[in-house]
Amino acid sequence: MCGIALLASGIRIDLSSLHIDSISPSSKTHLGFSFNDLKAALQRRGPDSLGTKKLLLLHSNNSNSGNSWVSSVNEEAHVLENGSNLSESFAELVFLGATLQLRGVTPVIQPLVDSSGNILVYNGELFGGIEVGSDNNDTEILMQSLGKCCSQEHRTTYNFNGHGKGSVPDVLSVIKGPWAIIYWQESSKTLWFGRDAFGRRSLLVHWPTMEDPRFLLSSVSPTSSSLQDFEVENGTSGIKFWEELSCGIYTMSLDATKSDGKFLGEMQKHEWTNVMLKELIEWERVSIEPKPEELNFSRSKTLSAELDMTSASLGPTHASVSVLAQNVLTALRESMMRRVSLHSIYQAVKFGARQKETVPVAVLFSGGLDSMILAALLDECLDPDYEIDLLNVSFDGESAPDRISAKAGIKELRRVAPLRRWRLVHIDADLSKLTWETKHVLSLINPADTYMDLNIGIALWLAARGEGWICEESSNRIDEDKHVNYTSRARILLVGSGADEQCAGYGRHRTKYKHESWLGLHEEMKLDMQRIWKRNLGRDDRCIADHGKEARFPFLDEDVIRTLLDIPLWEVADLDQPSGKGDKKILREFGSRIARESNRKNFGSNRAANQASAGSVVINVPSYFS
Repeated sequence: MCGIALLASGIRIDLSSLHIDSISPSSKTHLGFSFNDLKAALQRRGPDSLGTKKLLLLHSNNSNSGNSWVSSVNEEAHVLENGSNLSESFAELVFLGATLQLRGVTPVIQPLVDSSGNILVYNGELFGGIEVGSDNNDTEILMQSLGKCCSQEHRTTYNFNGHGKGSVPDVLSVIKGPWAIIYWQESSKTLWFGRDAFGRRSLLVHWPTMEDPRFLLSSVSPTSSSLQDFEVENGTSGIKFWEELSCGIYTMSLDATKSDGKFLGEMQKHEWTNVMLKELIEWERVSIEPKPEELNFSRSKTLSAELDMTSASLGPTHASVSVLAQNVLTALRESMMRRVSLHSIYQAVKFGARQKETVPVAVLFSGGLDSMILAALLDECLDPDYEIDLLNVSFDGESAPDRISAKAGIKELRRVAPLRRWRLVHIDADLSKLTWETKHVLSLINPADTYMDLNIGIALWLAARGEGWICEESSNRIDEDKHVNYTSRARILLVGSGADEQCAGYGRHRTKYKHESWLGLHEEMKLDMQRIWKRNLGRDDRCIADHGKEARFPFLDEDVIRTLLDIPLWEVADLDQPSGKGDKKILREFGSRIARESNRKNFGSNRAANQASAGSVVINVPSYFS
C-alpha cells in the first residue's frame, strides 16, 4: 500500500473530451490544506518512505527545441499552495509517493525516475499479467515495463501476452491486481493516470476551478483545518473539493502555444485493450434465467448436498462439493495464494543480513460465511510460521451479534486447524467517545458523505488500527476469563468485499428478485459490481490504509470474477429459498462446512447497511459534533 499524489500548476486544461465543466464557481467548496498536510496524510498510508519530485516545464526561446519548451526534474519540491501566482511561462508537476513496502528485498523510495526522465508513483500490486520475480519489487518492474513503451523501436517488438504492442494502456490492461498510477512519459510529454477497472485502490481528483485552478490527484484527502466550516445545502454536503476518479486510464497531453508560451493540457480517457478485462467490466452472464427442469435439478442437488453435509467431515477441502462449487473454491484458493505467498510479503534486511519477518496476516472477521471462508483459505495458503489475527469490531461489547458469531467462528477454526496460532482481536468502541476519531474518519471517507459511509468507515478504521484485547494463552490453552491488551502488527488485511455483490448477499437483491425475477436480480448485481468503486472500495481503501495497512480483496480477483460469471445465476443464488440458504448459495456449498455454527443468522452490519433509508442521510458536519 502506498500514498500517491500529483499537484499540477500553471496549465490551462481542456476537459471537453471528458464532458466536465471545470469552471463552475458554485459547484465546489474550497478545501484549505497545505502541502505538508498532504504529505502527512500520504505518509500515514506509506510509513516506510516519503519522496517528492518536481517537474518544471519552461517555455524555451530556442527554435531548435521541438515543442518550444523544456523540462527538468528536481529532487525537492517547493510548491505554490494554490498555483495562482505561477508565471505563465512556467508550469510545474509535483509528484509525491509514500511507500508501505510489502514486496522485494531492498528498500524502494518513490517517486521513481528512470534514465529517460520518466516519473512513476504507483499504489498497487502485480498479482499477474506482468511477471515479478520473488526478490523483485513490483513498482520497479512496472517502471521497466512502462519505460519500454516510450521508444518507438520497442513499440514494434514489445508484446504483452498478445494484447497490443506495448502502449501504456496495453501494459496497464494486462495487470491482475489492484492499482492506482500517476506516470509522466517524457518522450511524449504526457501525463498518464488512472485506477484499475474495479477501483480497488483509491485515487481522488480535483478538477481545476475558479477558486483553485490546480489539477490535483491524491490517494486521500488531507485533514482540513476548515472541516468545521462545512455545511449541508440542498441535501448535499459541502465537501465537494474532491471526486472519486472513475475507473480507467487517462492522459493529459501537454503542449505550449507559440504565441504566448502558455501550457495547455488536453485530457482524454482511453479504452482498455485487454478483451478479457472488458468482458469482466461489462459483467455479462451467459445463463441468467433457468428453465423449470434446470431449476428443479439444481434444487435437488442442493438438497442432496445438505443431507450429505451432516456426515461429511468439516473443511472446504474434504467435504464433497459440486463441480461448480469446486471451481469457485479453486479460484478463491489461487486468489488467496497470490495475495499471501511468501514472495509477496516484504522481507526486511536487518543488520546486513536478510531475515524473515513473520508478522501476522489479518482478516476483517465477523465470523460470518465470507470471513470464515477467507480465514480457512488463508490457513491453507499461508506459511505455518505466520500467525493469523482475526479483527472483530464491536460497539456493543460481547453481546453484539458479530462478536458472538466471531467467537463461535474462531472455535471452529481452532478445531479445523489446531496447528495454526489464531488470535481473535476484540476491538471494543463507544461511538459517543470517538470525537477525534470521527472527525478524522470524516476526512478519510471524503468525498463520501453519508452516515452509512461514516459508520462503516469508523469500523474499518478501528479494525485496521488493530488495538484491542485477546484471551490469555498458556500451555496451548485459551483462558477466556483473562484478557490481555494486544495490538496487531499485521500489514496485510484480508477483506471479504465483493462476495455479497457477486453472490446476491444483500437484502436489496432479494427485493429485486421478488419484483423482477432472475433478469432483475442479474441487473441489480451488475449495477452493484459496476459501482463498487464509488460506493465502497475507495472509501474502504482510505480508511484501512490510514494505519499503514494494505487491504486485499480475494473475492475481487479477476479470475474469481470470471469463474462466478461462467456459472448459471441460479447456481450462484436461489432467492426463492430462505435467507441464510438461498443467498450466496454457491459459497455456502463449501463454506457452510466451516461456518455453520456462525452463519445461522439474519442480522448484523450488512442487513443494517441495506435498510431503505437509514444509512443514506447526508452528514451535517457542524451538527454532528454539537
